[in-house]
Amino acid sequence: MADVWDPHGSLRRMLWIGGAQWAGKTTVSELVADRYGLNAYHYDYHDSRGHQDRRVARRLAHGEALADPDVEDVWVNHGPEAMAAQVLADFPTRFEWVLDDLRAWFTSRPAIAEGWGLRPELVAPLIDSPRRMVVLVPTEEFRQHHLRTLPRARAVEARVSNPALAQANRVERDRLIADDAVRSARRHGVRVIEVDGVRDAAAVAAEVADVFAPWLPGPSPIG
Repeated sequence: MADVWDPHGSLRRMLWIGGAQWAGKTTVSELVADRYGLNAYHYDYHDSRGHQDRRVARRLAHGEALADPDVEDVWVNHGPEAMAAQVLADFPTRFEWVLDDLRAWFTSRPAIAEGWGLRPELVAPLIDSPRRMVVLVPTEEFRQHHLRTLPRARAVEARVSNPALAQANRVERDRLIADDAVRSARRHGVRVIEVDGVRDAAAVAAEVADVFAPWLPGPSPIG
């Protein structure tokens, strides 16, 4: 465990849920948090809203354009391998903003942080046991189920010249990032849980709670 600035002890009390898009991380984190009376931090909300000012300030400091990248460039002009590489390269900076948020917390109890940008290689230096983290990934069948049934999963929301290509790029990008998360988890001894849609969210949450059991305040099962 690295010596990381942690003024209120929040980082050393944190339990982490990382992994892939469409794996139910938010739902599972809320089920566990509700059962055990914990706070939960949702990466996606902060990353897309609360961190926008930091993102713009960083561009200014590096002499980059202040506006968000052109949607054509993001979704159409590059293949999924390049897109995935760019996201993975950006995760460490985005993770530092997460740590700033969490350092401001004080909690005498554990808390849960969840999101796809909470990567095993970034979390590993902060934790005293690999059981403080789990990585959730959907099976390919469950991923396809989301693509068929969830409006926000079926298409890229941005207006682009080739929506079908943009969606195909996004789907493959997310698959590559998920595969990389699994490899990283295994390198760091972090539990990988495949979500197949056969077990409901409560069952997955119960498995996550079992991993986190040494730090949870009580033995109450999730069911």
